[in-house]
Amino acid sequence: MNKVKSRIKAVTVEELSVIGRKIVTLKGIEIGIFFVNGSYYAWRNLCPHAAAPVCEGVVCGTRLPSLVYQYEYGRDQEILRCPWHGWEFGLTDGKHLVEGGVKLRGYEVEVEGNDIYVLM
Repeated sequence: MNKVKSRIKAVTVEELSVIGRKIVTLKGIEIGIFFVNGSYYAWRNLCPHAAAPVCEGVVCGTRLPSLVYQYEYGRDQEILRCPWHGWEFGLTDGKHLVEGGVKLRGYEVEVEGNDIYVLM
């Protein structure tokens, strides 16, 4: 049996375009809403490693795979680094950068006019 998802207004497009991310509480769950490369993403504010408030972490880039002694930086503003232990997750897919089987809990996002909704 398929569950019907609730569509809950989380933030406005205008507000998120100014601040880049916002942590909201919907149905008693903290969720970080992020604007990355023209798209919106919603992640539960809970690191799978140690239950840290992951969405409060630094949004940055990371070192890309490269040859020995060559350090290539990339994915700028696409990586979320957990504030407690530094675990890094891709903001567009929620996956841990090293352990692909570990990922953030995500939610679907819909935009209607100036409003951003999370489907739960």
